[in-house]
Amino acid sequence: MKIQLTSNRINIVLVALLILLGIGSFAYNQYLINRILTQERSGIELWAKAIEYTGNPTQEEISQNLLAASNYLRTNANAAVPDSVIEMIEEAEADRTSQTFVTQEIVLSEARFQVPRIIVDERGEIIFSNHVEEPLNQDLIDRFAAINDPIEIKLGNEDYSQTQYVYYGESPTVRYLRYFPYIQLSLLAVLLGIGYVSYRTIAKSEQSNLWVGMTKEAAHQLGTPLSSLYGWVELLREEKQDDFTQRICDELENDISRLRGVAERFNKIGSEPELNPQKLKPILEEVIDYMEQRLPQLGKNVDVLRHIDSNVRAKVNPDLFQWALENLIKNAMDAIRSNTTKSYVSVKLERVENEVFIDITDSGVGIEKKYQSEVFKPGYSTKKRGWGLGLSLTKRIIEEYHNGKLVVHKSELGEGTTMRVILKVDEKPEQVEEEATAKA
Repeated sequence: MKIQLTSNRINIVLVALLILLGIGSFAYNQYLINRILTQERSGIELWAKAIEYTGNPTQEEISQNLLAASNYLRTNANAAVPDSVIEMIEEAEADRTSQTFVTQEIVLSEARFQVPRIIVDERGEIIFSNHVEEPLNQDLIDRFAAINDPIEIKLGNEDYSQTQYVYYGESPTVRYLRYFPYIQLSLLAVLLGIGYVSYRTIAKSEQSNLWVGMTKEAAHQLGTPLSSLYGWVELLREEKQDDFTQRICDELENDISRLRGVAERFNKIGSEPELNPQKLKPILEEVIDYMEQRLPQLGKNVDVLRHIDSNVRAKVNPDLFQWALENLIKNAMDAIRSNTTKSYVSVKLERVENEVFIDITDSGVGIEKKYQSEVFKPGYSTKKRGWGLGLSLTKRIIEEYHNGKLVVHKSELGEGTTMRVILKVDEKPEQVEEEATAKA
């Protein structure tokens, strides 16, 4: 049975949501920027028109008329003022007021147009700049030209005309807006990351509580019939004194003790196990001997190879550690097809510096690379029957209760798999050798 896990789907949904939010943010942000750029160009065009207006020769002619009227009044103080002079004064005064307004409120206003801009004459020389904080040079002109098309300013009349060009960049508002999607996406990624971590934490906590509840309930349910079985065996032993019955009672007691040990294992899940320094060879030998007895029942011809360093020690809980090793060796045996020739399961125990390695290798079907990170998750199984909880429970025993690691060391399809248990050790090799010598 293979249960499709949902964690990958959740990851895909979260990433897709982040991408959609990012695309939407970029699109809307670009829309706002385009709107602002359109308004800024309209403003710069108005500013350029204001410069054209104030630099129009007609304005100079009106100023000269006003000056002539003023001189006439000054030299003919007692004379009657002709209507023509009055009209010139009124026209000049009216235009002077509008010219002053345009000059003060549009051309010279610092707050109205905060776009960096420069004016360049026909020869390409910069003759004016405003809101520019960078060096004035040709590179700046080229950069502004790449951002926005220049705006022409026509000065003079038919007899004499001059063309100037306004090059402008982007206002601080636009520059800030261009960075906003990245800030927004970063915040969204952080929020989604926090949400995902919270989800995983809650899911892991619920899974842990489920494990604890199931195991303790199993231990409780096994306790009553096991006690009853002990009683029945004693009655049978007392009732039948022949050798055959006694042998059967002995085997039944062994199996009942085995079941009681399984119940004790379940009962220890969820509580802090007691870890004591142990020689690992006897634990491994006991597990291997027990698992070898299962091979004839499986109908498989499998050689069990042992490469065990007798001096290796580590802090373990024997009951839980045996359980983990049984699961690993059982999986190794199950991975071997019954018709496979020269099949083997190898158990290797060695110490490398401050780490103990237990490698369990089989000549089975192997694990595809895309599934090697999934095999320890609850629900994953390649068997037609089973819940897919064995490796998940084993990983929990090794990593949470023994502070070790359980990894797929190597695996190839059709070649087999090596599962590696890694335990940290504090004892120095010299101490182990001294203890072994003293006991000998």
